[in-house]
Formats: sequence, structure tokens, C-alpha cells
Amino acid sequence: MGIMSGNPKDQPMHYGEVFSTWSYLSGLKAMVASYQTQENHCGDTDLKKLIHDLIEQGKQEEEEVTVLLKENGIALPPSPPERAKATLEDIPVGARINDPEIALSISKDIAAGLVACSQAMGQSTREDIAMMFGQFHTVKAQNGAKLLKLNKEKGWLVPPPLHINKPSEE
Repeated sequence: MGIMSGNPKDQPMHYGEVFSTWSYLSGLKAMVASYQTQENHCGDTDLKKLIHDLIEQGKQEEEEVTVLLKENGIALPPSPPERAKATLEDIPVGARINDPEIALSISKDIAAGLVACSQAMGQSTREDIAMMFGQFHTVKAQNGAKLLKLNKEKGWLVPPPLHINKPSEE
């Protein structure tokens, strides 16, 4: 029986796992605060619902990662303050974040989150940590697909120049 056998929760976390989980939690806390602000600015009901779901998912992931770090004696990153609720009408028109900008920002966050989860899975030696990030990755991929569909339906998707291969006339 090797050093990395038995119950993974009894195994120590290596420095890469510590850094990945701590960094992920730090980013997650900032993301939740950012989405709370964006929820205040959002006018589209479908996007607002997605933002609400992402906030709830983020809080659930935050709880799971926090438990893991605490169980392993690792100090937690600081938390930003909870954002106040506001109505869209309370925000001056020139100061509002527009719905397409919000959707683009969230798309970027999801893409970065997928990469972070993949990296954490790839460097993990503890199966429980790899599985946790695998679950996070799956949810992010599903949310990314929902957001892509929403961006297309609302006309917010700005594709790069499309390459259409025309057959040469010989």
C-alpha cells in the first residue's frame, strides 16, 4: 500500500491542490459579488434569472471549497461585502452596465472557470478534489451552453469574422 492509497480525505493536500482551491475560492467570492452588482444592472428577465442561478451555484461551490480548506487547516481568502439590492431605475442611464456587456462578462468568467477547473483536476492527486472540480466543470459547461443560446436568441453574440470557404473556379 502506497502513501497515496486509502481514503483520499485522509491524504494531505499538496501545494498545487492548496493553491488551486484557495485561488478558486478567492475568485469565486469576487465573482459572486460582481454578479450581485450585475444583477442590479440587468434589465433582461432571462439574463437576470441566469445571473441569479449563477450566484446560487457560486455560493454552493463556495461552501464546498470552504469546508475542504478548513478541514485541511488552510486559511481562507477574504470575502468582499455582500452587495446591496437596487432596482434598474435607481441607476442612472449613463452609469448602467448594459445587458450585452453583462452577458459578455459572464461568458468570459465561465471560460476562465472551465480552465481553472480543468487545471485543478489535472494536478490533483486526491480523487475527491479532482471529482469536486470535475463537478464544477460540468456545471460551468452547462451554464456556458445556456448563456451561448441566450446570447444568440437576444442578438448579443458578436462572432468573429466568419470564414466561408468558396470552391475555386478552375
